[in-house]
Amino acid sequence: MKKKIYFLSFLLTLIVLAVSCTPPAADKAEAPRFITIDGPDLKAPDGSKFFIQGTNLGNWLNPEGYMFGFRRINSAQRIDQAFREMVGPDFTNQFWKKFKDNYITKEDIQYIKSTGANSIRLPFHYKLFTDEDYMGLTSAQDGFQRIDTLLAWCRESELYIILDMHDAPGGQTGDNIDDSYGYPWLITSKESQDLFVEIWKKIADYYKNEPLILGYDLLNEPIATHFGDEIPELNKQLEPLYMRAVKAIREVDSNHIVLLGGAQWNSNFTVFTDSKFDDKIMYTCHRYWCDTMQANIQDFVDFRDSVNLPIYMGETGENTDEWISAWTRLMIKNNIGYHYWPYKKMTKTSCLVSIEAPENWDKIVEFVESPRLNYDEIRKARPDQKMAKEALLQLLENCKFGNCTKNPSYVKAIGLNP
Repeated sequence: MKKKIYFLSFLLTLIVLAVSCTPPAADKAEAPRFITIDGPDLKAPDGSKFFIQGTNLGNWLNPEGYMFGFRRINSAQRIDQAFREMVGPDFTNQFWKKFKDNYITKEDIQYIKSTGANSIRLPFHYKLFTDEDYMGLTSAQDGFQRIDTLLAWCRESELYIILDMHDAPGGQTGDNIDDSYGYPWLITSKESQDLFVEIWKKIADYYKNEPLILGYDLLNEPIATHFGDEIPELNKQLEPLYMRAVKAIREVDSNHIVLLGGAQWNSNFTVFTDSKFDDKIMYTCHRYWCDTMQANIQDFVDFRDSVNLPIYMGETGENTDEWISAWTRLMIKNNIGYHYWPYKKMTKTSCLVSIEAPENWDKIVEFVESPRLNYDEIRKARPDQKMAKEALLQLLENCKFGNCTKNPSYVKAIGLNP
């Protein structure tokens, strides 16, 4: 009897040891959580194909002049300078803080989801992750807080996000869209490149376990077409810079896709020589203001097929509903997902929602566009302070989702299904 008890005790001990040494079934085959790459396609966590459809949150965290009705004053720093000359630095600081609060809210994200979109692209300025003066703050910038809040809204609405560094240290484009000083200094400056890589590594480390982030769009529209004979040499520097940034990201984040844009407005993909240096790479193209024939998308298709990796249209649009509808059909036919530009802007209808121009906004435009090369010109051009401040405060109200006008024909044109 004792031998039988000892044997049963020994057998029970073996069973306990075996169970304790066996990993849980979930650890053996944990369900996928992130968007992944499958040849030229993206795959959702449930294994189905994921085809990007949605919009860009342009102008929110990287102001652009034309969305305010400005022409000559067209980048964030120039708009900020004009506002400071018009109504003073303190009022301008408060304006920008409230602008960030009001321009995109939970209601905007809920509406984007209601149109049938499955994702958004978030353009942001690198200064949101430094202590440089930007949008009302001179230290303790709020980039992570803004993205965290957006993520919370997108989690409720089940929308994926692509993070897009629209304005990089030194400037990657050399035009207004990167808020630069008129040259792609990033491409030639080690200091700017070091900061660029450092910021992306910091972002990747912070969001490495966030599955709602589809990927990191490293640079928006690098190396514009304005630089003549310098372009070939500048283009040679782009892929090595991308490789350096990806290497830094992979030191902290092995989960997320990295998106690489071509040179010359995200259109020239001959700059890429090695599509296999990382196993989670896809490409992003942009195209505006062409006809809607196959020939105007064929170069992207040919490149996509040559590398057997996904390519998607990170920006397009700014056209009539008829053009947008035809262009959408062309992209779907060619398996190129898309985010139209932009979600929201003033008075125009080539967007999901339009902002009404405040009363006396023409006076604001008049000052911003006037000659202000010296202090005398600034004094002579400055409008009535009460009127100017009221117009800016009214813009803060008008840009709220509840005060915007929806454009249902545009929603239909970009192929969404409310």
